[in-house]
Amino acid sequence: MQRRRSLRTRFVRGLGAATATVALASGLTACGGDAEATGPGSDKVTVGAVSNGAAQQAELSVPVVESLRAQLPADVRERGELAIGVGALPAGFPPLAYVGTDQKTLTGAEPDLGRLVAATLGLKPVVKNSTWENLFVGIDSGKVDVAFTNVTVTEERKKKYEFASYRQDNLAFETLKDNPWNFAGDYRNLAGRTVAVSSGTNQEKILLEWQKKLQAEGKDITVKYFPDANSTYLALSGKKIDLSFGPNPSIAYHITQTASGNAPTRNAGSFSGAGESLQGLIAATAKKDSGLAKPVAEAINHLIRNGRYAQLLAAWNLSNEAVTTSEVNPPGLPVTNS
Repeated sequence: MQRRRSLRTRFVRGLGAATATVALASGLTACGGDAEATGPGSDKVTVGAVSNGAAQQAELSVPVVESLRAQLPADVRERGELAIGVGALPAGFPPLAYVGTDQKTLTGAEPDLGRLVAATLGLKPVVKNSTWENLFVGIDSGKVDVAFTNVTVTEERKKKYEFASYRQDNLAFETLKDNPWNFAGDYRNLAGRTVAVSSGTNQEKILLEWQKKLQAEGKDITVKYFPDANSTYLALSGKKIDLSFGPNPSIAYHITQTASGNAPTRNAGSFSGAGESLQGLIAATAKKDSGLAKPVAEAINHLIRNGRYAQLLAAWNLSNEAVTTSEVNPPGLPVTNS
């Protein structure tokens, strides 16, 4: 599970997560691992609820698709519930999954997508929050049907789990809104820039690889490290650094938090968290041979076609991570890229 540990570090230490994490940690811990359920039979799903300004709240109409419901394993269909696992304890990771301003609702793009999928399949969503490690224990034991919690598809994980992809796994550059610089998919554009990155993370590994390439070409990047997200933002707003490089979702969240401040920021370009050779993918995760990946993928594709998927991502400022199709068990990160 080394890959996810790296991703987890990216969210805990990433620029966007820290300010909200401190405020929300106590509420999330109080929420514990209790399941949160919404009523069955409803064709309305509220996305972005109690999000503390991180999302534009919207109520979406999501009718049941009986042909997709028929594809569910019989036990799940007869139970009438979808146990959705989210590994957001203890601190959460905005904007993907965290306790909202009411101090009890698990909000975020991940549980919201799970609710949309459940509604499409005619199931009552039962959201179960846990630590990352216990999330997989829940899947293995059958207490969790499917996880929506920023799981990257890897070939190693395919030995135990099946996947339905729903979002790109991207890193991004954050800069001040008035800075015209853009990454444009080319590391050479980083020459001469001062970039902040968190140590021991996937993004640091990629950035240092780019630095070596630039140095071989007679150019360089100045890499800076800061103890926390607030320090990084102060350096950015004070123009002591040009850019911050981190997980796209946490940067998307931080952009919403700075929008009304004195130093608003923007996304200056993204890059696959899997590197140059593969587009990393985030996927709904179920136990291997559970029979859930296919109907979940079909439900996501239905949501893509009817526009609800796009509305969800737009509400959470994550449109730049959209996929055009949900795939069952797409190519994952190789074991050597952990």
